[in-house]
Amino acid sequence: MREQLGRLLERLGQKEVATWHIGGFAIQVDPKTIVMSGIASILVLILALFLRRALRQPIEEKPNRTQGALDIAMDLLDSQLLGNFSSPGFGARMLPFIGTLFLYILASNWLSLLPGLEAPTADPNVTLGLALMVLVMSHYYLVRTKGLRGLGKEYFSPWWLSPIKILSEVVARPLSHGFRLFGNVFAEMVLVTIFLAKLEPFVVPIGLRAIFGIGFGLIQAFVFTILTVAYINLAIEKH
Repeated sequence: MREQLGRLLERLGQKEVATWHIGGFAIQVDPKTIVMSGIASILVLILALFLRRALRQPIEEKPNRTQGALDIAMDLLDSQLLGNFSSPGFGARMLPFIGTLFLYILASNWLSLLPGLEAPTADPNVTLGLALMVLVMSHYYLVRTKGLRGLGKEYFSPWWLSPIKILSEVVARPLSHGFRLFGNVFAEMVLVTIFLAKLEPFVVPIGLRAIFGIGFGLIQAFVFTILTVAYINLAIEKH
């Protein structure tokens, strides 16, 4: 049993790195992570197209089941995420970004439920990339609402705290934001692997993965997204 568990744990985190030569630069990538990320994006796109097609009906007709389910989902999204923004108007403008981010992370986390597929969010490069995108978005809206003077005031008022503020905002926050998602998703993979190795004769592996994967995937997508809302909201509310 210990040898089997050891072999399973050894396979976790292993990456097949490919090197792409572009000009004079050598870029190392993980093809599997790129493919998994593409699959997650396609799933989100298919869902959007399905909802768009299902919602095409005359206004005077009774709402169909898809529209009813979407109304419930929008109410939850507004109450749990968008309602935390400083103003309803700004929350409405942020709906496409926040909704897409949540669905992409959720689809990425749930890919591990399918045999032979892995969650791209178990790769720190993906989660750190998402965290850097949130960093750029928060600074974009900071400059848009407060101007360059507001950005300078954020980092250089008072000036003797500038190094600490820069490290906190530009380095520590994205690292904690990205590694929190990666660490939790990877820990879920390790936990499931240990349970499968020890309880496989007594439980159905697919059912066990579904129990852990659905709950963990939903929670981690929600936590990452609500932190995104908090960071953007904090940037535009300062000063």
